Amino acid sequence: MKASEIRSTFLNFFESKGHQIVASSPVVPGDDPTLLFTNAGMNQFKDVFLGFDKRPYSRATTSQKCIRAGGKHNDLDNVGYTARHHTFFEMLGNFSFGDYFKHDAISFAWELLTEQFKLPKEKLWVTVYSEDDEAYEIWNKVVGVPAERIVRIGDNKGGRYMSDNFWMMGDTGPCGPCTEIFFDHGEDVAGGPPGSPNEDGDRYIEIWNNVFMQYNRTEDGVMHKLPKPSVDTGMGLERITAVLQHVHSNYEIDLFVALLAAAKNAVDFAAGVTDGGAGCDASSPSLKVIADHIRACSFTVADGVIPGNAGRGFVLRRIARRAIRHGYKLGARAPFFHTLVHPLAVQMGDAYPELRSNADRIFSVLKQEEERFFQTIANGMEILDSALAAVETSGTKQIDGDTAFKLHDTYGFPVDLTADVCRERGVTVDQAGFEAAMNRQRDQARAAGKFKMAAGLSYSGVPTAFHGYEHLNCETSKVVAVYVDGSQVEQANAGDDAVIVLDHTPFYAESGGQAGDTGELRNGTTRVVVEDTFKIQADVFGHHGRIAEGAVKVGDTFAAKVDAELRVKIVRNHSATHLMHKALREVLGAHVQQKGSQVTADRTRFDFAHNAPMTDAEIRQVEALVNAEILANAAANAEVMALDDAQKSGAMMLFGEKYGETVRVQTIGSSKELCGGVHVRRTGDIGVFKIVAESGVAAGIRRVEAVTGDGALAYLQSLEATVNGVAGALKAAPAEIANRIGSLQDQLRALEKEVIALKGKLASNQGDALVAQAIDLNGLKVLAAVLEGADAATLRTTMDQLKNKLKTAAIVLAAIDGTKVQIAAGVTADSIGKVKAGELVNFVAQQVGGKGGGKPDMAMAGGTDASKLAGALASVRGWVAERV
Repeated sequence: MKASEIRSTFLNFFESKGHQIVASSPVVPGDDPTLLFTNAGMNQFKDVFLGFDKRPYSRATTSQKCIRAGGKHNDLDNVGYTARHHTFFEMLGNFSFGDYFKHDAISFAWELLTEQFKLPKEKLWVTVYSEDDEAYEIWNKVVGVPAERIVRIGDNKGGRYMSDNFWMMGDTGPCGPCTEIFFDHGEDVAGGPPGSPNEDGDRYIEIWNNVFMQYNRTEDGVMHKLPKPSVDTGMGLERITAVLQHVHSNYEIDLFVALLAAAKNAVDFAAGVTDGGAGCDASSPSLKVIADHIRACSFTVADGVIPGNAGRGFVLRRIARRAIRHGYKLGARAPFFHTLVHPLAVQMGDAYPELRSNADRIFSVLKQEEERFFQTIANGMEILDSALAAVETSGTKQIDGDTAFKLHDTYGFPVDLTADVCRERGVTVDQAGFEAAMNRQRDQARAAGKFKMAAGLSYSGVPTAFHGYEHLNCETSKVVAVYVDGSQVEQANAGDDAVIVLDHTPFYAESGGQAGDTGELRNGTTRVVVEDTFKIQADVFGHHGRIAEGAVKVGDTFAAKVDAELRVKIVRNHSATHLMHKALREVLGAHVQQKGSQVTADRTRFDFAHNAPMTDAEIRQVEALVNAEILANAAANAEVMALDDAQKSGAMMLFGEKYGETVRVQTIGSSKELCGGVHVRRTGDIGVFKIVAESGVAAGIRRVEAVTGDGALAYLQSLEATVNGVAGALKAAPAEIANRIGSLQDQLRALEKEVIALKGKLASNQGDALVAQAIDLNGLKVLAAVLEGADAATLRTTMDQLKNKLKTAAIVLAAIDGTKVQIAAGVTADSIGKVKAGELVNFVAQQVGGKGGGKPDMAMAGGTDASKLAGALASVRGWVAERV
């Protein structure tokens, strides 16, 4: 059976047993920022098992996309070194949510394996938790597995219930015993049965795990029986396919055979292997790494991740660069990895249509990443090879941390990639030294990047109470700290530049990309112009400004007033950013993720993950969506709620952000995001929205800048003034500008053609005169001359004319433009056995500060020193004479 047939057989079997076939969830969990990647079939049902969610079915079956390449579950280091580890794999599973339990789960598994897949019963072994007599009895008395093939596994992991056959979701919560099914490959394969001293061999392979969630473990360690016990199972598609296709390695199954062949072809092509050359070894472990990693990378990109320096993006970069390095090891000297996207889509696109629909985008994302890494990999490998040679000579068997850090920081080699190369040579990496170098860099970055006036300010007092959501004024704000030149003082005087901390404030402190408020503090004797507001600590606001009048002392009370006009402009832009974020995801795809923002009174700037420039049509579509929300004039609403409730509400949250137990959920039109900023009361308050710029700021990161309200009006009026100015210069109405410019371009092209024709006629006339200047060297006419006013095209045209007239000749023509020289060399077909145009033009070009080359019959070059051209042309005769 093919892997695709095994997948469908599994799902159809459980569908016949009353299970709902549920589509795989993305490899990027959409509602669980605590989980790096989906790593098991039960992830999408976690809330169901915990009782937080209820589905319209009580039985489900899936083929789940899984990645184990980061965080707690990380198989990356083993891929390529074992027969069964993968970064990406498919987990076949069946689930019962308080419906059937052990008897049916075991019976279903046995029926599928022995009757559907026709596995010999005598080849199957099972394990149970040592105290789970119920499961043992079902296997032995009901199913009929003999006692000698049922292994009881106790607490073998160092504590109570710490066992290979006892599953826990966490320190507390649902848990229970499990039973695993093993396949015996036979006596010709090394290894012993599960639970034996040599169980790690390849003879007995675990193919299925049935987890029985029957307890809830509380903080005191007590196991309480669940009122509705549940079942969670998992069987790796790749493992069961290897068993059913009678091979011992997952990389020998049909799916990987095709990918390995595609990987070999791609690497060989990138290595320059052509004309039937042998190329790289088809059994190389490096090809297995490449074939495995293209699956993980492609599915990750399809679900919205792009390579980056943190979180999921960093894991994706590690996987991709590991694959590229293995291709480099096999001889690839040009990008190759991205070309495997389409062969993968052919293999797996039927089961996972997102591969096909996103194939071009995945191809582009991985191509950009690969081209970027190939710019540095050669230098990085040279440094690593040199370091390895030194280590092997010294006998220390360890690469120092500074070298590993240099490879990481300068050449983009993640430390695990360096460790991967080292492991192949029997060398380790000084991880402690690497971390020390990383920490030194972090400390330097922190020291250089202290934000504005907050650098060095220390505060230990009451927090600042923020009232700016509801009010723009506080009549009685008390000064609790004053800073001048970074030092805490009791008083600041007129003319001082100071930072003031208040116990209550309406001023929003810069956060989440939104600019801090400006305004003033005033009492009977003193006025402070507040130029910015920032956070000294999470809940301590610093009001930075100039003491315009009087003095500010600790304990003084002020009326704090925000500049309302600037605040309104800021909130318009901020609220529009939320609507734009949602519109970008609708137009470009769910892979769009915020990578940074800056919201000021002038405009909003929004950075997001996307691998291609936005088209004009896409920009217009985003503008239309946002302006439709503005016209709807829906009320905006903010709610403070528990983080779990915010997740369930569908609020957009950023992976990697640190959220507290309670969060602020901002709803603006159809947008819902976690945000602590200030916003409009209704979408109509934004007025109008216009994108004014779109650009790339980094690999896979685009930037959009937009304006709203009176800022948008000013922008449109400026555009109108420009258009009217152009129309006046063209003597045309604004609506006729495009046609008028098109007409002028046609006229320009016609004039350019006339100029070219005139130059050609001039060159032809000069060429006729030059024929007489050619000298004869043993039957070969030699001509070296300057062609006045010629460009490269004229040089080539005249060259062809002269070759036709001189019949057997070697010719050099040159043109001067200021200090620069353009040179053409030509040799007639009957003479290239003696003289090569490429060698001739290079000989002349080197004398005038240049170089060049080309075909034996025609070549071009350039030079930078026109003063030496006469001597260079005079030397042509002697150079040719030596060859004829």
